Amino acid sequence: MKLLDVVALLEPIPEQHLLRGQVGTVVEELDPGYVEVQFLVGDDYITLAVAEDHLIPLHYAPNQSIRAA
Repeated sequence: MKLLDVVALLEPIPEQHLLRGQVGTVVEELDPGYVEVQFLVGDDYITLAVAEDHLIPLHYAPNQSIRAA
């Protein structure tokens, strides 16, 4: 994973009130296998180190098959 990737948690982190599927942004690359991710929880931002194997990268590609009428 690289800087500014959008990711989702594969496992909850209850002590930080983060749920499985919570979406965040990679804000720093740390030691191999770890990245620092920033999450928005309510009105607060939470930034913490997360193992890459606990994250899934999210991708957006516009649907090319839908055409304007």
